[in-house]
Amino acid sequence: MVTEASLIDSFHPFPSQCLACTSSPPPPKSSTSPAPAIYPPHDSCLTKCAIETPLPGTPCSPAYSRSGLPSRTLSLFSAMRASCASPDPFSFTSVLAAAADLRYLRTGEKLHSLALRSGLSANVPVSNTLVDMYGKCFRPSAAKKAFGETAARNEVTWCALLHGLVTSGLLLEARKLFDNMPVRNLFACNIMLMAFASSDDPEISIDFFREMSASGFEGDALTFTALINTCAELSNSSFGQMIHALTIRNGWFGAVEINNSLLSFSSKFDFHGDALKIFESMETRSQVSWNAMIDSRMKFGAVDEALKLFQNAPEINIVTWTSMVAGFARNGHGEEAIQYFVNLQRNSHLPDEFALGAVLHACAALTVLRNGLMVHGCAIRHGFEQFLYVANGLANMYAKCGEIESCGEVFDGIEGKDLVSWNVMIFGFAAHGLAQKALKAYGNMVASRIYPDKLTFLGLLMACGHTGFIGEGMLILSAMESVHRVSPEADHVTCAVDMLARAGYLSQAANLADVFSVVRKHGCCEALLGGSAVHGDVSVGERAGQQLIGMDPEEEAGYVMLSNLYCFSGRWPEAERLRRAMAGKGVRKKTPGCSWIEVRDALMVFVSGVCYLHYTVDVHNMLLVLEYEMRNPSFIILPLEKD
Repeated sequence: MVTEASLIDSFHPFPSQCLACTSSPPPPKSSTSPAPAIYPPHDSCLTKCAIETPLPGTPCSPAYSRSGLPSRTLSLFSAMRASCASPDPFSFTSVLAAAADLRYLRTGEKLHSLALRSGLSANVPVSNTLVDMYGKCFRPSAAKKAFGETAARNEVTWCALLHGLVTSGLLLEARKLFDNMPVRNLFACNIMLMAFASSDDPEISIDFFREMSASGFEGDALTFTALINTCAELSNSSFGQMIHALTIRNGWFGAVEINNSLLSFSSKFDFHGDALKIFESMETRSQVSWNAMIDSRMKFGAVDEALKLFQNAPEINIVTWTSMVAGFARNGHGEEAIQYFVNLQRNSHLPDEFALGAVLHACAALTVLRNGLMVHGCAIRHGFEQFLYVANGLANMYAKCGEIESCGEVFDGIEGKDLVSWNVMIFGFAAHGLAQKALKAYGNMVASRIYPDKLTFLGLLMACGHTGFIGEGMLILSAMESVHRVSPEADHVTCAVDMLARAGYLSQAANLADVFSVVRKHGCCEALLGGSAVHGDVSVGERAGQQLIGMDPEEEAGYVMLSNLYCFSGRWPEAERLRRAMAGKGVRKKTPGCSWIEVRDALMVFVSGVCYLHYTVDVHNMLLVLEYEMRNPSFIILPLEKD
């Protein structure tokens, strides 16, 4: 691509070679002279046309501009200027549009100066393109000045300035300009609609659409696409369903871009059956359609269906691969997610920040450090290590893999930390029993004007519970609603109850659970049962156990935990009676215990009730050795020496 700096001098109003020019054409060049570096080698015929004749060179620029090659447009215009050919309004509009597409402000300013000296700045298409160029280059003041200097304004002039104000985020000014437009068209309405849709309050776009409808504008494919995308950001799906019905009534249901937005909308609100119907009814499917459907199936948990769609997709790009990686990670298939991430690169695709973030989520769930290190190296190699989404994923992966120091190093290197960054660090400290560091991180977070959410407080309560910081934990629970206006949920209350129960404050824990009876769930009862078993308080534990069994008689947790409490207290008949009642009701342990550990680059998995012949004997022998060492310590306790 031609850089902007290489074009500035060639766009000077009076190039040096033009000063020596008369009406005669420039002298012919020798056939052995090398072509100027500004000309693409495979465009020799166009280059020759631009150099040797003034007028035929002019339409070459718009041709490239319309073909989506703005840098070629600028190159050919520069060549035309070097040949002393005079640009006409047609070439000016094309080259100004190219500068706008590339956001080349200095080039646009030089072209503006050239248009003034050429006497073409008053031409309406040129004036309109000047307004558009300054708007796209984020110079709203210059765009407004060019707009003011345009004597004969038309609808394009007004829309160009409107788009420029919206591009710079000046929504209030844009709305005022829209209200003052002498004639409003659908294009102007769509500009405002999309601006409101991407604002902090997307519901404004819905109100604006009502204004459009009241003014007689029915909307087009762009209108309904923007509206459906807006509805996907709302908490309620009702308006999106109304827009869906409106697209059918107005005959826009066959538009590919609308159907793609409907697929994303249906996936967002878990209308997976609707998404499948829309996809199957589409006569024309773009790559976006396939990607949206794969993502929808993965979110629904239909991994096999998503895999089938992936295999049948006519074209696969980085978004498709990323959807598969993220979907496998989301559905607990971490090893498959990593394998697809590797296959992504084997198929000549370069991973982007989203693919890296997705596979880091899988590495964190597997807690296998070697995979995380591989992805970290990949992020460094491709220059994504400092991207916020990737950096947060790296910090989370190291925290989950037990590398809290590496987690801290990644966290310290993040520029512009967001709420996710701080939450990852707080949860990392909590998981490692570092409550003081978690509380300090919380203080630094608030000092940085990053305000906590419900996950922040959950991590803090976990940290206090694991370390026995009862006072700090209760202060945090109290400050949630009184200071930060975050209402405690079931998980927060469960953490607080568990914190008190662990420390032996069983009556206070039971009272706290009763105070928050609205959110009292299984977790509170399990926490009370666990604390009662540790501290031998049968009365509190028995009450919690009976409540737990009453809430869900088909679950084994209440029976098992209460039976263990009876065993710890020496009440064997009650324990036996409870076990028989559990067996009589057909309640069995549904999910066997599972643990795994990485040993010498191999993942060793242990599942309760499953015998692994190739290493079970070795494990049992080692357990016998450890049991003997614990029962018969080989060390000697020496008396303290007196000074």
